[in-house]
Amino acid sequence: MGRNLIVKNTSQIVTPSGRSAVFGKEMGSLKIIENGAIIIEDGIIKALGKEEEILKDINEENYEILDCKGNAVLPGFVDSHTHFVFGGYREEEFSWRLRGDSYMSIMERGGGIVNTVTKTREASFNELYESGKRRLKTMIDFGVTTVEGKSGYGLDLETEIKQLEVMEKLNKDSDIDIAITFMGAHATPAEYKEREKQYVDFIIEEVLPKVKDKAEFCDVFCEKNVFSIEDSRNILLKAKELNMKVKLHADEIVPFKGAELSGEIKAVSADHLLKASKEGMDDMRDNKVVSTLLPCTAFSLKEEYAKGREMIDRGLAVALASDLNPGSCFTNSIPLIIALSTIYMNLSIEETITALTLNGAAAIDRSNVIGSLEEGKQGDLIVLSYPSYKFLCYNIGMNLVDKVVKNGCIIKK
Repeated sequence: MGRNLIVKNTSQIVTPSGRSAVFGKEMGSLKIIENGAIIIEDGIIKALGKEEEILKDINEENYEILDCKGNAVLPGFVDSHTHFVFGGYREEEFSWRLRGDSYMSIMERGGGIVNTVTKTREASFNELYESGKRRLKTMIDFGVTTVEGKSGYGLDLETEIKQLEVMEKLNKDSDIDIAITFMGAHATPAEYKEREKQYVDFIIEEVLPKVKDKAEFCDVFCEKNVFSIEDSRNILLKAKELNMKVKLHADEIVPFKGAELSGEIKAVSADHLLKASKEGMDDMRDNKVVSTLLPCTAFSLKEEYAKGREMIDRGLAVALASDLNPGSCFTNSIPLIIALSTIYMNLSIEETITALTLNGAAAIDRSNVIGSLEEGKQGDLIVLSYPSYKFLCYNIGMNLVDKVVKNGCIIKK
């Protein structure tokens, strides 16, 4: 249960508006309330507006007071794509990549996803819980109030369930909300080498029925030499049959028509999309699929960024997320996402804020309750250390989040 809180003495309250994803040019429209205040009761926003109007008949003694000292207030950030529960690290592989080693040569030395699978299988529940808890703390420091987390480093029933149950316990124990995703179709495990179809059947027939009540979403790595369009479709349609929501890694490495598939099956989101076709983009737009872009991964891999500017201009709903994982993107830096989005992907700071808040919430199907500061939504917000939201891109790469509020409770003071 949240608390009763008054947020006052703000320079501005800045927020997108609505209870669903924002598409196209509307992503650049933010509501700005100068000298605003917010009243939160039982964790839910009761009212917001000009301070002198909102607080004139309020007995402030009945509330905890958050004095923003003339700084800007925004919705809490939503990191809608992470792999934050895993065992071990791959720092050696990163150094190999820096000297020019190919991904295939790293795989031949036992690296890549297989490396993390081995270490995650070996890790105890408590080890995964404690490391996940530490990572959640860094997310809160960056202003993230809701995060999505994927399994997919077990690739067997026992370890996949272990990852999901770790996230379930962290969701109960921590200050941050976690949207839990099953991603057993992340890679084909070594024990199924050259028997990929049997692994797909194993996921569909044995694993999905056992995890359907432990995860809200099912995700698939739909990519050349990973999971085909046909196999991805079959896994995701089975997940939908079991009342799971679906999303997919799509068109990251080569054009593969993953974006088209996401539109066909009406996924909640398709993610990565570095190589998405124009036809795929239009299919996503027409079927209201959120395009979740992960610029830190492209940065880490020295790849071209997804065409976020073109997607918005074509009328898509774009979200931004970190893709925190131990291999291709070992960072959850919101300031880095903002810098890459605005400087290299040509999104405006207003579009970037929408992508990290309301559209991030839509990418995990929670835009009706989080992602914007509006009456009836959860009291999830951040206070910056500057008076204007425009400092988020101007003060490059710096964490400007001074305070964080979740459900009306101050969780970073």
